[in-house]
Amino acid sequence: MTTEPVDELKPHPETSSLTGTPILEVEDLKMYFPVKSSGFLRRTIGHVQAVDGVSFQVRSGSSLGLVGESGCGKSTTGRLITRLYEPTAGRIEFDGRDIANLSERELHPLRRDIQMIFQDPYTSLNPRHTVGAIVGAPLAIHKVVPKDKILARVQELLEIVGLNPEHYNRYPHEFSGGQRQRIGIARALTLQPKLLVADEPVSALDVSIQAQVVNLLQDLQREFNIAFLFVAHDLAIVRHFCPEIAVMYLGKIVEIGDRETLYARPNHPYTQALLSAVPDVKQAKVGGRRERIRLEGDLPSPINPPSGCRFRTRCPIAQDICARVEPPLLQVGPTHKVACHFPGEVGKHPEKPITPRLLGVDDSGMPDLAAGPATDLPTGPGYSDTWFDLEHNTMGRA
Repeated sequence: MTTEPVDELKPHPETSSLTGTPILEVEDLKMYFPVKSSGFLRRTIGHVQAVDGVSFQVRSGSSLGLVGESGCGKSTTGRLITRLYEPTAGRIEFDGRDIANLSERELHPLRRDIQMIFQDPYTSLNPRHTVGAIVGAPLAIHKVVPKDKILARVQELLEIVGLNPEHYNRYPHEFSGGQRQRIGIARALTLQPKLLVADEPVSALDVSIQAQVVNLLQDLQREFNIAFLFVAHDLAIVRHFCPEIAVMYLGKIVEIGDRETLYARPNHPYTQALLSAVPDVKQAKVGGRRERIRLEGDLPSPINPPSGCRFRTRCPIAQDICARVEPPLLQVGPTHKVACHFPGEVGKHPEKPITPRLLGVDDSGMPDLAAGPATDLPTGPGYSDTWFDLEHNTMGRA
């Protein structure tokens, strides 16, 4: 049985999580899936570039939201972090150790510290096992507690996530969708992980249940100081849960920043289009409507992505440089990065690109022999104490 229903999301706690110590640092992470030809030989004829050069940090006890439309590589990124996939290239540093290329044997002790909540509560639980066996399996595998103490620990976890501890001997089909997701959360918490990858943990649930599960995750984060990589489509839930948000498009991060900056002053055209589709309760209260930005065209294939900026085929402000040169993920504020040659708020994008002199090219993207790339351009995950000041078109410093 669930606890008393909660109809509204609890207010998010104030946090200084963007200045904490990173527990996870990802740099230039790539995942290419081979595409095989038909026939007997089955040659590799291409690659699906699911994740292509992603960099970010997740700080201890904090949350990073990963958003974007279907097919952008969010879930693949989560599976790479948990090492369900072996990355094609890149670095995944967890708690000071690079885990990108570790063997299964070397990964075994780390499985305790990194767990995953799967999107579908119906297929992520084995229908042949009881809830007690599902939640207790990690305890037995990692030998965390003696065998005679496993049942007591399972019942304690079920109670923590709002289920009746006496239902440990029931099977998954005897529970509702929300209750099954709570079972999945209990299983993920069994080993007291330091990092939880939540792959759309509420998207398969009824709206009436979503707030309960999100509030539960918040309470658990406060109690156990767990860091979250929160993958989701729902921008309202991400804004509520995560102090930092990254926006992905076709395998790349196009904008990342703190919650207030990203939602109030998005600088990338794709982020602006996403946010324009979110219902604004405050705007509805005062009257009027926020202008909807409609993207034209379909999402390009990750097998053969566009040259330069991958968003250029659907971007309303794209110019020649966008097809020739890929924009860097440039820091434009203390906790704000954007990958665009023309970053700016809605209706305030510059007429000329800001990146040419930083990249050693002219305004059309052709090599400029008279200029060279800047040597002090901040790169890598996290934020630097220097950034590009869009207002003055110069490098600034805190």
